[in-house]
Amino acid sequence: MRFEEARELLVTVPDRLPPMPEALGVTALGMADGGPPRFPRFSENAGRAAAVLILIFPDADGEARLVLTQRSPGEHRHAGQISLPGGAIDDDDESVEAAALREAYEEVGLDARAAGVEIVGVLPMVDVRVSGFLVHPVIAFAPREPSLTADGYEVAAVFTAPLAAFLPDAPVEQVIAERDGYRLRYGAYPIGEHQVWGATGMLLGRLGAWLAGNRKGG
Repeated sequence: MRFEEARELLVTVPDRLPPMPEALGVTALGMADGGPPRFPRFSENAGRAAAVLILIFPDADGEARLVLTQRSPGEHRHAGQISLPGGAIDDDDESVEAAALREAYEEVGLDARAAGVEIVGVLPMVDVRVSGFLVHPVIAFAPREPSLTADGYEVAAVFTAPLAAFLPDAPVEQVIAERDGYRLRYGAYPIGEHQVWGATGMLLGRLGAWLAGNRKGG
């Protein structure tokens, strides 16, 4: 998808998104030791507000891309998984948008002013039951790829993906893996060596479905 097309489509941010693509569904499988299928438990800290940044920019060919991160390994929440820059909204954040920019600065060093970041709106809230967060996705554009560096603590790596990778005709891989002590089968978008799945994959798949449905002639 071209950057200018994405900008035109998102001049007004949608107040409703289509359902997630069915191929991204998660199924619990029996454990390798013969134990029964188990789904991850819902967090006991349900309802905490969070903000993530969907930052879209043009590459050298004018194609729309967005920023993603790989969480650090170890004891961190969602260790090693792919996510959008973001995190919990603090009491002293002035707004959802301010929280998303603060988190992006802390995690990947985004200087919003230097990068020419323009926020255009906030997508409908996403209830991520497993982590206990009510996530507010902030849509923003930049005129060029920003200079970013992973903080090395919460974020191990920062990379970019084509927005087209999340459109309805994009490939989805079926993966079987053990995650946080649960054996799961799930759909994931392949982005180079990475797999985008879970709440991030579902959110971007829903956005991709909306973009495809609202293209001229779509």
